[in-house]
Amino acid sequence: MANITAAMVKDLREKTGAGMMDCKTALNETQGDIEAAVDWLRTKGLAKAAKKAGRVAAEGLVAVESSGHHAAILEVNSETDFVARNDGFQAFAREAAKIALMGEGTVESLENARFPGSETTVKARLQELIATIGENMTLRRVQKLTVQKGVIATYTHNVVSEGLGKIGVLVALESEGDVTALSTLGRQIAMHVAATNPVALDASGVDPATVERESAILREKNAGKPDHVMQKIIESGLKSYYKEVTLVEQAFVHDPSKTVAQVLKEAESKTGAPVALKGFVRFALGEGIEKEEAPDFAAEVAAAAGV
Repeated sequence: MANITAAMVKDLREKTGAGMMDCKTALNETQGDIEAAVDWLRTKGLAKAAKKAGRVAAEGLVAVESSGHHAAILEVNSETDFVARNDGFQAFAREAAKIALMGEGTVESLENARFPGSETTVKARLQELIATIGENMTLRRVQKLTVQKGVIATYTHNVVSEGLGKIGVLVALESEGDVTALSTLGRQIAMHVAATNPVALDASGVDPATVERESAILREKNAGKPDHVMQKIIESGLKSYYKEVTLVEQAFVHDPSKTVAQVLKEAESKTGAPVALKGFVRFALGEGIEKEEAPDFAAEVAAAAGV
């Protein structure tokens, strides 16, 4: 049997974050081979992670990162808010967002990407984190925006650390104008997006199924009206709907007397060039995830007792 020293155990623990006894066992199993022990612990970690994968992870963080004409946003989930405050979890989210800047803007490409100077993939690092912390975690979604000229402004709401929070927003402004003025405008619009949660940039971007649903509601409310009247009612109703849910037509939260489109047009005098709003992304932590309800233990006991 190989001579396993305390220094070897310490080294392996620092590399993997695993417990001291697990590190000692791994070294014994691999005859003191550090790299093989790392793989052994990862295998153990993956097995543990698989058992946790069924648990709902709806807490966590949204991370944003920008560099030049590129910006990325991602959501990484945990089971509890306590883990979201963990330094290791925050470091993972921050580093993963930086790596996402160089990727394709998909979860798969990010999971397969490697940490700089390492052979460890983002997916493997997350599995190691799951094994170390003991909670299910998921890299839920990622998106990337790019402009040829101009800026991509970012905003994080409910900030827990720089670039990390509960809501993250990216706003892409294409322009050859003054970068400082564009950045200020972009951040204001990003804050607006965080507050209003528009469903699309403009009317053309609204999901056709959503348009049909709104139209159906209008038809039902005005049943019995002649066809030509019904058509005008639907057109008018959809215009009002677009003003509420599309970014360019919404009343600007910083000055409700103007729409976002009007603000963009007026900003051209400050930027010195036309400004085009090319896109936005808004991630709110846990949106769309069905959280498990606390079990009704009284009902379970009654059912077990045949009551």
